[in-house]
Amino acid sequence: MVKDHHQLLDEAAEFIRTSYAELAKGQVAAEARIAEIAACISRTGSYAHTTEELAFGAKLAWRNSSRCIGRLFWTSLEVFDERVLSREEEIAYALFRYMEFATNQGRIRPAIMIFAPAAESGEIRIWNHQLIRYAGYEKDGIIVGDPASVVFTRQCQQLGWLGNGTAYDILPLVIQVCGRSPRWFEIPASCILEVPLTHPDLTQFAELGLRWYAVPFISDMRLDIGGLQYTAAPFNGWYMETEIGARNLADTDRYNMLPKVAAMMNLDTTRNSSLWKDRALLELNVSVLHSFKKYGVSMVDHHTASEQFLRFEKQECQHGREVSGTWSWLIPPVSPATTNIWHNEYRDLDLATNYRYQPAPYNSISSRSQEQ
Repeated sequence: MVKDHHQLLDEAAEFIRTSYAELAKGQVAAEARIAEIAACISRTGSYAHTTEELAFGAKLAWRNSSRCIGRLFWTSLEVFDERVLSREEEIAYALFRYMEFATNQGRIRPAIMIFAPAAESGEIRIWNHQLIRYAGYEKDGIIVGDPASVVFTRQCQQLGWLGNGTAYDILPLVIQVCGRSPRWFEIPASCILEVPLTHPDLTQFAELGLRWYAVPFISDMRLDIGGLQYTAAPFNGWYMETEIGARNLADTDRYNMLPKVAAMMNLDTTRNSSLWKDRALLELNVSVLHSFKKYGVSMVDHHTASEQFLRFEKQECQHGREVSGTWSWLIPPVSPATTNIWHNEYRDLDLATNYRYQPAPYNSISSRSQEQ
């Protein structure tokens, strides 16, 4: 979305005043920078962030993210500025370097890689929801792999990718630049770290053959800073175990593993009152925590994450800032009433510098194809 000059300048000025105050650069420097930006917008219709502004904006967006429980570490975000890249190959290889850096052999480092913002000439888009994600194959009503990936897997196949048809195929990286035809790239093995899931007490758990990738690289959200929209800005932290054990592997519209875990545990699944779902869910999460620790991969449990969020709240209070929060997303999906977040109330302030959802580019392509 191209903004008019007044709106762009207003948003830029708000960001500059906020960032320069927190960076202790002073009001005089802020107003001088705003005047410089105003002149640039008047000449060209847009402006560019300095490297320092970009880095602070990415961190501020994390601090403002109302759905994220891990914001205590917002200042530690490593920011990679790749705004000069415009070719699909360059972008892909940069992303591979970023993935290796962030994965760090399991000692995960929070990071973000930012490409050129949207402009009148177009935008850069990464089609993947996450840089690493399992494929989903549907045939005759049967899904092999991740049901959440079925639509995107079809898109990849239409582009020429084949896949092996297993439950844990890593999807390719798909990049589109300024409306050109999207291109796919196989992700090198050096960028991918997976964790086989075992259980500390249930020896037969390994027979389920479960696994998950180590790093959640979110790659389809837009980063908004000072009126500029960075449509390709993948970022990562580390997993909280419930994201895998209580959602990805447990949800009925995902891998739906609770019935299999319950059967392995010889639980009574004929009645809800046996609480078989709860017991299977707990052991599935125990498995995830145990396995990530066993293989030396960074992860946080939901109780520790909730305590860390409380520390984040206190820090923000000390700086006179209200914490923006979406309660339904902050509470963990396992034993939420045992955490401090359960008892707190939050307002979603929808702060301007933020990570935002954007429509998948292949959905619009599919719609146009159907119309034709």
